[in-house]
Amino acid sequence: MKLFYSLFLATLLQAAPILAKTYDLEIKKQDVFVTGKAVEALTINGQIPGPTLQFSEGEDVEIHVKNSMDETTSIHWHGILLPPEMDGVPGLGGFKGIAPQETFTYKFKIRQAGTYWYHAHSNLQEQRGVYGAIVIAARPDPNDHVILLSDFSEETPQQILANLKLDSGYYNYRKRTFGDFFSDAKKYGFFATLKDRAMWGEMRMDATDLSDVSKYHFLVNGKNIDENWTAIFKKNQPVRLRFVNASAMTFFDVSIPHLKMKLIEADGQSVRPLAIDEFRIAPAETYDVIVEPKENQAYTIFAESLDRTGYARATLAPRLGMSGEISKMRARTVLNMADMGMDHEENSGAKGWADASTPLGNKALSYADLISLKPQKDLRQPIREITFNFGGSMNRYIWTINGEKFPAPTRVKFGERLRLKFINDTMMAHPVHLHGMFMQLENGQKMQWLPNKHTIIVPPGQSVSALLAADEAGEWSFHCHLLYHMASGMMSSVTVEKGDE
Repeated sequence: MKLFYSLFLATLLQAAPILAKTYDLEIKKQDVFVTGKAVEALTINGQIPGPTLQFSEGEDVEIHVKNSMDETTSIHWHGILLPPEMDGVPGLGGFKGIAPQETFTYKFKIRQAGTYWYHAHSNLQEQRGVYGAIVIAARPDPNDHVILLSDFSEETPQQILANLKLDSGYYNYRKRTFGDFFSDAKKYGFFATLKDRAMWGEMRMDATDLSDVSKYHFLVNGKNIDENWTAIFKKNQPVRLRFVNASAMTFFDVSIPHLKMKLIEADGQSVRPLAIDEFRIAPAETYDVIVEPKENQAYTIFAESLDRTGYARATLAPRLGMSGEISKMRARTVLNMADMGMDHEENSGAKGWADASTPLGNKALSYADLISLKPQKDLRQPIREITFNFGGSMNRYIWTINGEKFPAPTRVKFGERLRLKFINDTMMAHPVHLHGMFMQLENGQKMQWLPNKHTIIVPPGQSVSALLAADEAGEWSFHCHLLYHMASGMMSSVTVEKGDE
């Protein structure tokens, strides 16, 4: 009889609908003090970042977003599988944006687990503070911490974009000097160095211009380096750190000195566990790692910007008030003509974008390391290849896809199996994001174990490819996730058409 009642109860629980999770979010303008002085920014529920949204797989969610500003806004649910009208990109899927003083209700079912995030897709508002994390897990865990990285400027994004249009090198304060020329000539030879400088001049590019924008204050969960955001751990217990790069423009190299990390998730998708010492994370990417501190000491979570103009830091400690050793920032990367080879060997960017300053003996994450934990279900060969060339004119700060600013949509048929080939004809890396679907990054693994990615770094002068099953009908935004590249032309869409449309 006990067995009967147990089975009956289990059947009832399985049949019972999962109750909807409801959130109320309000976007408004207000002064914040993250730089030590009042700066007008945009907040969600009075804070930067917005609240972390906790969901469970299978749950129906309703999110009421109130716009308390005098301009249109929107929220995009980055990496979340949902109907196109709920994706939150004005002009696509019938979504018009959220008008001033109005409320829009997003409704969708959670079809996945993992770490994701949300952000504005209107008027460069992401740069001003409209972003937050999403955690989809069975239950909250005190040993589970979000580490949300961002770049904050005292300038408005409109000022930043105007400065870049005026001079693409406006924020590059570390240009190479005559001293650098003679140093390189001594190392590589006078004529080789002269040729190198002439080629960069012909392209109107600068080998040190890696990030376009500087003068940033780098934050962890909205806190600057002096505020020292702290995650608490208990010795010998595993701690999960969910890294989200919510920056507008900044790539970070992330490490926790004296503490090994075990990578378990990339872009919300489970990967085969891998021990690493550091990883490079682009704007819009997420990585989950497990650490297990063996000592009751403070460890520094150190995220240095790619151009080495600054860093974000947090602390992992057994109690509040502790601070770990802060590493010295490493040398900046300087591109050379080998980086800009333009030969575009197949998947030449699959290994990622190497950091020559990784300490000898340390393991830095490479894209080639990513192996899906679960086998891919769709093992069909692609029936066609679609090529996207990323280019631009630094002289006028224009960024293009296939030679055009904001090109027309790419149209594919529902159910098509495709190969997307990304060719980068520029000196800057582009984190390419496709809404609505996951791409399977071709990184040297067998097709069955290719990792799912919603955002893929295409390194300077290189090419990367990914497979796609066009299994989500609708209009989906497709763009570089460097905010000012997207705003200057590197944005389009992919329309997945069903046969009866």
